[in-house]
Amino acid sequence: MGNTSSMLTQYDIEEVQEHCNHAFSQQEIVSLYHRFCQLDRNSSGFIPGDEFLSVPEFAVNPLSQRLLRMLDGLNFKEFVAFLSAFSPRTSLQHKIEFIFRVYDFDSNGRVTFDDILGVLRDLTGSFISEQQRQKVLTRVLEEAGYTKDSSVVLSDFMKILGNSDLKMEVEVPID
Repeated sequence: MGNTSSMLTQYDIEEVQEHCNHAFSQQEIVSLYHRFCQLDRNSSGFIPGDEFLSVPEFAVNPLSQRLLRMLDGLNFKEFVAFLSAFSPRTSLQHKIEFIFRVYDFDSNGRVTFDDILGVLRDLTGSFISEQQRQKVLTRVLEEAGYTKDSSVVLSDFMKILGNSDLKMEVEVPID
């Protein structure tokens, strides 16, 4: 699986399925492999983060720069594991862990006011002012029992989002 010019064996497919907790069917994994090979333009077996910007849906995503931090240099197995967060077969816990990693920009295991403010900045752009963003975020945090100086760890994040009806799904086209 290291070199993308080779084809996937049944063993490879099953190994990838196991690695992503069966979030994708075998047919979906084969389709994802073809897409991976398209993105791996130099056939190195890894996709540099900037190659993802060639995917129009990714390039226009306001969180693309945050996601690039998580994507740079992925091999096929890591690529499928990353995408598994968007599978309808993935647990809510896995989806929340993924979102936590998006928010935890400095990867220190804590989501701070500034981390959340950065996501809001990415999502709202120039539509609202920095002062408005800070005011809204401060109010939301206070309503949830946090202050501007609080930080949220993964277990807190799980409690906050754990009872939500979170939908993060993407359909994998099957060739």
